[in-house]
Amino acid sequence: MLQNVDQKVEHLTTKAEHYSDLALNFATEYGLKLLGAIAIFLIGKWIANQFLKLMRRGMKRAQVDATLISFSSNVINVALIAVIVIAAASNLGINTSSFIAIFGAAGLAIGLALKDTLANVGAAVLIIFFRPFKVGDYIEASGVQGTVHAMNLFSTTLMTVDNRSIIIPNGTLISGNIINYTGNVNRRIDMIFAIDYKDDLKLSKKVIMDVLNAHPEVLKDPLPVVVVGALGDNSVQLYARPWVPAELYWDTKFQIIEEVKLAFDKNNISIPFPQMDLHVHRKEAI
Repeated sequence: MLQNVDQKVEHLTTKAEHYSDLALNFATEYGLKLLGAIAIFLIGKWIANQFLKLMRRGMKRAQVDATLISFSSNVINVALIAVIVIAAASNLGINTSSFIAIFGAAGLAIGLALKDTLANVGAAVLIIFFRPFKVGDYIEASGVQGTVHAMNLFSTTLMTVDNRSIIIPNGTLISGNIINYTGNVNRRIDMIFAIDYKDDLKLSKKVIMDVLNAHPEVLKDPLPVVVVGALGDNSVQLYARPWVPAELYWDTKFQIIEEVKLAFDKNNISIPFPQMDLHVHRKEAI
């Protein structure tokens, strides 16, 4: 009986040694690979973060648009993380080619399912590349107007003058005409002032020109222009064309209109309103 017990103990000891050898071999073979994969991921992530910081700093020094900095950082970060994960998996002995094939098939399926969304992403890339506008510009697109408040991969947010937010998909935005009102440094104000046919034409033009020349925001180059634009049914229409800095367009326009009205009143220049003369002919009875 003691002999059977000794045999069982010896058998268990042999099994324990066998499994311990297997564990040791596994730890020796795969433990180092696992530690290497973890090291590759952590070091790669640190290097990627440092690279992104340097890239953002350099782009800010080069005065690159904030939208382009954010977009580029996100795209490059995703690409670097994918490379790091593949490198770590390859160090473990995993066949990464199969993963690449799986990711490719999954990407194709996702692309077909989200083709409209990806179209917005493609439109965002075109907007950033061609730069028809930037954050802070006042634009008109897709039938609405507003200041570009923010832009991401999928949509652009406009802020209207009455503080409403309009979110436009990038695909819709780029598919139509885009008017950038503040894309250039200076902008021309187009105004029409109507005077009565009985008023002094030359005096009226001089009064408007004096107002334009006296305004501090009206540019001297190009020079402002006041001309007779049309002879209307009820008035002579004078066209005023001053140039101002684009960011001061509305304030300057409102001020000039008010100052011209006060100058007209001071010089007894009237602003006619539509009227109709009615002539009554009396027919004598026979």
